[in-house]
Amino acid sequence: MYKNKKNLVASFLDLIEILRKLRAPGGCSWDINQTSKSLIPYLLEETYEVIEAIEDKDYVLLKEELGDLLLHVIFQAELASENENFNIFDSIQNINDKLITRHPHVFSNKEDKSWQTGSWELAKQKEKKRDSILDGVPKALPALTKAKRIQEKAAIVDFDWTNIQQVYYKIDEELIELKEAIKSKKYNDIEEELGDVLFTIVNLSRHININPELALDKSIGKFVKRFHKLEKHMKKNKLDFKNQSIDELDQLWNQIKSKK
Repeated sequence: MYKNKKNLVASFLDLIEILRKLRAPGGCSWDINQTSKSLIPYLLEETYEVIEAIEDKDYVLLKEELGDLLLHVIFQAELASENENFNIFDSIQNINDKLITRHPHVFSNKEDKSWQTGSWELAKQKEKKRDSILDGVPKALPALTKAKRIQEKAAIVDFDWTNIQQVYYKIDEELIELKEAIKSKKYNDIEEELGDVLFTIVNLSRHININPELALDKSIGKFVKRFHKLEKHMKKNKLDFKNQSIDELDQLWNQIKSKK
């Protein structure tokens, strides 16, 4: 696939050297002042930009964004190297070893079944000496994604609903409890019950094989698009939101919804 591996290696090493020059005395003051922690917001931003390029199927942009993300990977490793913790080549060797170890059916024993989902997670638990099958889910994950991963891990040991009807019943049950909490006007109870409803909705999304993060993001995008149309309609007809009743706004909203 790669015609000239030497050039690829040289480009990779060039990136490291460019970053080192930026970090060296007389380099870029911004780069010099960065720490692993200070770079986290930018790392997250670049990750989401990669995701957006993938979802938009914009491969020209994806090429660029992957480069930006790679820079942050190298940057984190370089900061660790400066503190004599490890370097980027240690990370590369680590993932090389991990991929080979976790895919024995490809690299050593074609009869090995440890690659299958449940066995994979159980093997990771043993390898990393985790106390619980639920361990290993990053705390910083968005809540919907985190909920889905937790549920997937629990399902590995068969702690899961066996049919979708049970999930429907659970949603109904949680909604009733939320309504009761709202009546009580106790904030902590309302917060807890709302969380339970959302958690169960994520469970439903998992059972129907829908990514809840993507589904919600699409709904947000749809709402924003329709709201912009509503704003244009209001401006065109010299209407003010504050002077319209909720019923009138709802009627306008439904009109906009009907015009796809």
